[in-house]
Amino acid sequence: MVAVLLLFMLLYWAAAALTDFHLMDSFEAVPRVVNWFFSNLIPDQKALSRLPKIVDKLVETIFMSIMATVTAGAFSFVLAVAGSNTTSPNIVIAGFSRFIASVFRNIPIAVWAMIFLLAFGQSSFTGFLALFFYSFGFLVRAFIETIDDTASSSVEALTASGASYPQIIAQAVVPASMPQMISWMLYMIETNIRSATLVGLLTGSGIGFMFSIYFKSLQYTSAALVVISLVSVVLLIELLSNLLRRLIL
Repeated sequence: MVAVLLLFMLLYWAAAALTDFHLMDSFEAVPRVVNWFFSNLIPDQKALSRLPKIVDKLVETIFMSIMATVTAGAFSFVLAVAGSNTTSPNIVIAGFSRFIASVFRNIPIAVWAMIFLLAFGQSSFTGFLALFFYSFGFLVRAFIETIDDTASSSVEALTASGASYPQIIAQAVVPASMPQMISWMLYMIETNIRSATLVGLLTGSGIGFMFSIYFKSLQYTSAALVVISLVSVVLLIELLSNLLRRLIL
């Protein structure tokens, strides 16, 4: 452990030297940062007059996140059934499904946004696609694990009774797995609302694009109001999501 700690310290010093980073300078800058924050990032009357536009973009961002998550959930369920060890028709299809899920899940959402930005330009559709493909990779993996954990005994029982494959999916997989799958989708909606801000900066859509406009034009009070509104919405969505999870599970 001592050797590992020394190695981390060595890596830290090397990184600090290469990037010209000084920790004490950061601590010394804290009072100036706090002073600048309270001088420039408190919404004023002009910023508050823009609140209706900010709310409109927030609603657009929320709906985009919901649409991307629900659409990805539908496609993810199909691929999860094919990739689960419990329900997969054969090992080749299961391996292929898990490979697709692994590739999609390990590509960051910012990379998806840049890929579709090159293909479709700045638009809401580009933001939707970035959220969709990121959600798809995550949900496929989550759904596969859910099916394997919750539906294996039901599938085994129906298989022993001679049920057909569609009957097994409809009568065993869906009832046993759907509450947990809905819980994962609620979690993904929360994540996508947060991620949509970054995606909007790149794709020119939603609340992220509005923040970019205010920030680049040095309208810091309006940009601060965007951040405050986004944080408030995220906390509210999280509370509602946790409530729904408790009711479902």
